[in-house]
Amino acid sequence: MSPRFPHVAVLMGGTSSEREISLTSGRAAAQALSALGHRVTPVDVGPGVALALAQLRPDAAFIALHGRGGEDGAIQGLLEVMGIPYTGSGVLASAACCDKIVTKQLLAASHIPTPAFAQVTAANRAAARQVPLPVVVKPNRGGSSIGLVVVRDPAELDAAIDLALAEDSRVLAERLVQGREITVGVIAGEALPVVEIVPAAGLFTYQAKYDKTAGTRYITPAELPAPVTERAQTVAVQAYQALGCAGAARVDIMLDAMLAPSVLEINTIPGMTPTSLLPKAAAAVGMDFNHLIGRMLELAVEPGL
Repeated sequence: MSPRFPHVAVLMGGTSSEREISLTSGRAAAQALSALGHRVTPVDVGPGVALALAQLRPDAAFIALHGRGGEDGAIQGLLEVMGIPYTGSGVLASAACCDKIVTKQLLAASHIPTPAFAQVTAANRAAARQVPLPVVVKPNRGGSSIGLVVVRDPAELDAAIDLALAEDSRVLAERLVQGREITVGVIAGEALPVVEIVPAAGLFTYQAKYDKTAGTRYITPAELPAPVTERAQTVAVQAYQALGCAGAARVDIMLDAMLAPSVLEINTIPGMTPTSLLPKAAAAVGMDFNHLIGRMLELAVEPGL
């Protein structure tokens, strides 16, 4: 047990579309922290979270909140104000990584490869047509592939935009990279082994991510030539650093036909469910789930730093 943080509040649930996944991640993290000897208080985050934390007075908060309110800097800002150390990235990095369009703008400014994209709103739907088909249309903020559609026929573009706009007022239209999907976990600026994701249906949908019967395969470490692995890990760390991330994060990458990497997005609150990718990568270097959770807590951000 870390002497710094004997009592840990595990923040989970919330009100985003990823609530159920967050609850699963939070329960798993709470169980691991308890096994490590911490006193753990699960907190289902809602409007009364500030009062609940003021009454609990935890030594640290383990953030297992996915989506808006958890990954976008909001809860991090509250914890900063309350002086409570917390896991993951700080306010600015969390907000930037949760905003897919801002993420891609910062990646491009740092000369980190990322697919061509356009920002789409209800008022400028035509912007999506600037990106050559096939194009991936998805809500700007959010995760778990909710509202994501791959458009190959121009006639399907408006319906895809409507679906994404139901989740967010801004939509990302991104060129589809045809190739292999990988992800790289980064902890304190060090890359973990590459995980390759092979969905049975070809697309890493919500069902493919969380339904054990969906047939998605995870190859850890990915079976790639050593130079490709090293390049993917380097690009992942560069993206992590460019966005100002801290603690544990996961960088999602596509490899094109020539195995060149393009960064899609950065997850600052990676999933901690039984099928989640960061735990798989950590296990490949001998770090079991409890050890991983403990390491994430050790790296908790001190308010004001």
